[in-house]
Amino acid sequence: MAKIRDIDLGDFPLLLAPMEDVSDPPFRVLCKEQGADMMYTEFIAVEGLIRDAFKSTQKLDFAEAERPLGIQIFGAELDSMIRATEIINEIKPDVLDINFGCPVKKVTCKMMGAGILRDIPMMIRLAETVVKASKIPVTVKTRLGWSEEDKPIVQVAEMLQDVGVEALSIHGRTRKQMYKGEADWTLIGEIKNNPRMHIPIFGNGDINTPQKAVEYKNRYGVDGIMIGRASIGNPWIFREIKHYHRTGELLPPPSIEERVTTAKRLLQMAMDWKGERLGILETRRHYSNYFRGLRDIKEYRRRLVTEDDKENLFAILDEIHEVYDDKG
Repeated sequence: MAKIRDIDLGDFPLLLAPMEDVSDPPFRVLCKEQGADMMYTEFIAVEGLIRDAFKSTQKLDFAEAERPLGIQIFGAELDSMIRATEIINEIKPDVLDINFGCPVKKVTCKMMGAGILRDIPMMIRLAETVVKASKIPVTVKTRLGWSEEDKPIVQVAEMLQDVGVEALSIHGRTRKQMYKGEADWTLIGEIKNNPRMHIPIFGNGDINTPQKAVEYKNRYGVDGIMIGRASIGNPWIFREIKHYHRTGELLPPPSIEERVTTAKRLLQMAMDWKGERLGILETRRHYSNYFRGLRDIKEYRRRLVTEDDKENLFAILDEIHEVYDDKG
């Protein structure tokens, strides 16, 4: 049973990863409905948050139905991290998560995200500072290390636990790998099986099928799994993994009606939350997965990702429903 302080996540929890321009309230609603046990916001720049920048403060939005929910921050300055921690504690999410894993150059070049993996003492100091300033549990998401030659995560995990971090989510790649190659869960398993470790350890990276989720749970002994890119356009992955874990059987894929209805809901919620233009643009990344596996779907997907008018988008989705429902 995985617990973060008094937050009971149950047996083998599935977490929705924090993903920029993906893990927003509309998408989190869908994933929660499909069985995600805990979710995280998009990451929030502490410098923007303490300056009340709209793009940062908007990411603080969440509904009670989304709980348990973690708000994720990234930064490099101790004072800014403290002030951001105080702001987030006032909002009262369930968890405050620190991003020590983002591999994007514009983040890492400022010693933020995975950039901090080049300065482990500062990484631990930042984590300890946030823990001391926070009334709610502090968790961390990070990677194996900076490069293939520099993967200190086993020792770092102990150090983070020692300063009060209450759970770790570990992506099985280095920063230099970005998202290339295959995620290596060997060190994640080593951390979980370290007798000194007593906080929950969640594995992340390349989990894209129910079979793989259960295989990796059994092989590496993790407390739960964080799902990232495999959930984009596919919120059903949470229910599919849960069903397979419980029964050993695969669920059939969602019906055309469910796929279309879900795509419409996300589009409408995204427009309601972000405005029509941005809602349309940021929903585009989901369409390929919604309709994956359907014959001759390529032209419909092209239309969905190039159309700018909401009424036309809904009409295209209706057409997909009609055409593919007839095909069975």
